[in-house]
Amino acid sequence: MATRKLAAGDCIEARCTRCRALLNHTIVAMVGEKVIRVECNTCRGIHNYHMEKTVTGPAAGGARTKAAAPRKGRKDPGAAEREEWESLSPAIEPDKALPYDMNGKFRVNNPVAHPVFGLGIVKLLLPPNKMQVLFRDGNKLLRCG
Repeated sequence: MATRKLAAGDCIEARCTRCRALLNHTIVAMVGEKVIRVECNTCRGIHNYHMEKTVTGPAAGGARTKAAAPRKGRKDPGAAEREEWESLSPAIEPDKALPYDMNGKFRVNNPVAHPVFGLGIVKLLLPPNKMQVLFRDGNKLLRCG
């Protein structure tokens, strides 16, 4: 039996993006023999053509044909900060650390003594009144003058 070629205006079954179901659509645009845009016959929405998802033989049964590669473990987000702290901490002189004050003026790479977080080093100044300080526990965003 000969199959008729599709043309604009023909009815085709497609997945509607608005109705979220497999419904009849009218072909609106084609490029060569490929359907590009369709109009849903139910909701009258015009959208790109999404052919129905077909299920193939063995993979549909859930059996894996190829062994999956083991996943790489996620890198700890605080690991880089801890490594940076370990490399900078020997150079910090606690007696030169400025006591933290919310209204105090600080400079990048200056040591800071915080009453709760301990000894830290100023990494970044964020205008108008914030600074990023690296402590043993990680980076903290603090207010400054």
